[in-house]
Amino acid sequence: MSTEDKRVREFAYQIWESEGKPEGQDARHWEMARKLAEAEALAPKKSPKAAGSKTPAAKPAAAKAVGKLNGQADAKAPAAKAKAKPAAAAKVTPPGEKAAEKKPRAAKKPPTV
Repeated sequence: MSTEDKRVREFAYQIWESEGKPEGQDARHWEMARKLAEAEALAPKKSPKAAGSKTPAAKPAAAKAVGKLNGQADAKAPAAKAKAKPAAAAKVTPPGEKAAEKKPRAAKKPPTV
């Protein structure tokens, strides 16, 4: 078995696991895995310095590619250069309880000259 075949097998297994080990999806998983292995082979290789860096990786490359094939967006996509502030999370009130009322903000005083 060639190294490429082994890589396809690894990718297919990762895809199968990531989808919750469904039955009857093997042909689709193998096709996705073959495409991933092909893309990986065509991708430019990282320099030895970058490969041996001590910074932790957020996600393995295979997991990122599986997410993209499954329609999930990559959180650290290069297109999103400006970091957006997280939206304020709405507080969930359990059923039967009243939501806490917010106090009105005090008006700001105009600057004195």
